[in-house]
Amino acid sequence: MSKASSRRKLLKAGAAASVALAFPYIRTSHAAGALTIGFWDHWVPGANDTLTKLCMDWGKKEKVDVKIDYITSQGNKNMLTITAEAQARSGHDILAHPAWYALTYQKQLEPLDDVMNPLIKKYGKVAPAAEFLCKAKGNHWIAVPAVTGTQVKPPCVRLDLFKQHAGIDIQAMYPVNKPATKEADNWNWDTLVVAAEKLFKAGSPIGLGLGQTTDSIDTIGAMFASYGADLVDAKGNITVKTDAVKHVLEYSKRLVKVMPNDVFAWDDASNNKYIISGQGSMIMNPPSAYAVAKRDNPKVAEHLYTIEMPRGPKGRYAPFLPFLWAVWGFSKNKSAAKSLLTDLLQRENVEKIVTASIGYDIPSFESMRNFKIWEEVAPPKGAVYHYPPRDGRQIVHMAGSPAPASIAQQMYTQSIMTKMIAKYTQGGEPMDKVLSWASSELEGYSRA
Repeated sequence: MSKASSRRKLLKAGAAASVALAFPYIRTSHAAGALTIGFWDHWVPGANDTLTKLCMDWGKKEKVDVKIDYITSQGNKNMLTITAEAQARSGHDILAHPAWYALTYQKQLEPLDDVMNPLIKKYGKVAPAAEFLCKAKGNHWIAVPAVTGTQVKPPCVRLDLFKQHAGIDIQAMYPVNKPATKEADNWNWDTLVVAAEKLFKAGSPIGLGLGQTTDSIDTIGAMFASYGADLVDAKGNITVKTDAVKHVLEYSKRLVKVMPNDVFAWDDASNNKYIISGQGSMIMNPPSAYAVAKRDNPKVAEHLYTIEMPRGPKGRYAPFLPFLWAVWGFSKNKSAAKSLLTDLLQRENVEKIVTASIGYDIPSFESMRNFKIWEEVAPPKGAVYHYPPRDGRQIVHMAGSPAPASIAQQMYTQSIMTKMIAKYTQGGEPMDKVLSWASSELEGYSRA
């Protein structure tokens, strides 16, 4: 064989390899085999079934043996699983990571630029808060925004109680399956606390968690942000001793007086139970509380309605908690893992997942927030229509930002904002002492 002929064959082989690398989602022998997945165990009854079917249908088509484990977040079992697998360098190929965990374990994760870049080209940008958590310092995607579990936590209100005791017609502000009206501009934190005082006197208090789990941290983080009360700025400077932070703490003292005494001990199930019981007039939560109420207490469910967050001086901030899907660098079937993630994030499959969760799951792709499910959930009609952030009216916010990720994660996991409120409103500590404590804690996070 001539040298020229050999060279041509070598070039052809190289070109073929380049095509295979550029398009890793065409099924090949490398995509077959087995794939193990650890998904978050959904709160909404039956939501896991649709995700399972999508994965199994993909596996059958691609001739991949798919095994799925649904891992609960109760008792932080999902977080413990991530830590154990990272230490053992063995476990699932794909694993769901809550908010900050992908950045924590970024050195052990497979880059996913070849998954995300084509999706962004096809569907447009993702929420900045999700991008912040899915990208490493080198600007590479180390995870993809998951569909299941990604949520915002706006007010879920009792229409009847607000109208009867607070004199607020929620549906006049947020009509059934229509955009918010001008009246909604008056829905702010001051309006909320006045309504809360009236509802407390009527025996139906609102309930905002002030504990140390995600529902509480996300909600309070959004409240701080809406007042411009950032504890640390984007450059890592500590900014806790500001008038904005002081104002939030003073506001919290007024709010705490008209809520149940045990809100400081609430976990992520407590607010759901509270509204489903029939006593509560409002919580801040995804539609999982509505879904369970519809099953267990339908007389309550028929009055539940989700609306936008209250507006603060700096705008409306929606508490955002994304889940991420990541592939371990030690995965034995990266090609199949990337192929499945690409398939799950196609619009038609995202819509199936969101519909199965009765609209609980919020797609991070902003172009995917117009699914029919948010118009169809009832009773009452339009119950979750105003749940997904739309039309730029709300800023989707991850508690702890805009601080650098390493500091923000510590602020989040140590629940510094809810602890500040507890110290000031329950512990009787003076303002200066609370701010000095927070400043000292933040300095420690900066040095870590």
